[in-house]
Amino acid sequence: MTGDDGDVFGDFDHGDVQYVFGRLTPAGPGRLIEGPICAFIDWVLTDMSGLEMCRRLRADPRTSSAHITMILESCDAEDKRRALAAGADDYLVGPVDRTTVLDRVLALGTGRSGTAALKTFTLGELEIDMDALQARWADKPISLRPNEFRLLRYFAENADRVLSRDDLIEGLGKQEPPIDERTVDVWIGRLRRALRAAGAGEPIRTVRSLGYVYDSH
Repeated sequence: MTGDDGDVFGDFDHGDVQYVFGRLTPAGPGRLIEGPICAFIDWVLTDMSGLEMCRRLRADPRTSSAHITMILESCDAEDKRRALAAGADDYLVGPVDRTTVLDRVLALGTGRSGTAALKTFTLGELEIDMDALQARWADKPISLRPNEFRLLRYFAENADRVLSRDDLIEGLGKQEPPIDERTVDVWIGRLRRALRAAGAGEPIRTVRSLGYVYDSH
């Protein structure tokens, strides 16, 4: 969700499927996407229009196949037309609450049978296969534990961006129970060793006092 509610609404367990709320910004999702995504975009945003936000989500490989619902301010036929033309799948007239959002998502049936937004991610010599949970460097498998695999994927999807330890904890959904920031350094150390062993060198760079960055070049 593009509004503050994305940070407020609690997650929802439905059988063996968990629905996780999160806030969408112009930079894209702040957390790793691990399953189908339904995006609810407000018609009016602080930094841009909801129409431009919709176009950005469609252009972002992480969210290009998301089901997008535009939250309109009124039942205006022209607004509906423009929302669909910008790439939205449907629309609602706001404001919306948690129940309204969950009812819409459950009606779509985007549970385990849904299609993940991204199957394979490629960045230079790095290839990440989401289905197989396997990463390769120049076709050579990188030996990773599940946590390091998710960490590498988050780095790659946010390449050339400095990520603080808090960013990484939030991005991997590790806020609860609380994670010591020093634990992040352990994750990084393991990931760096695995990348070196696969011949990738040192793509992860430490930025003093700020965090880490995955250099794409």
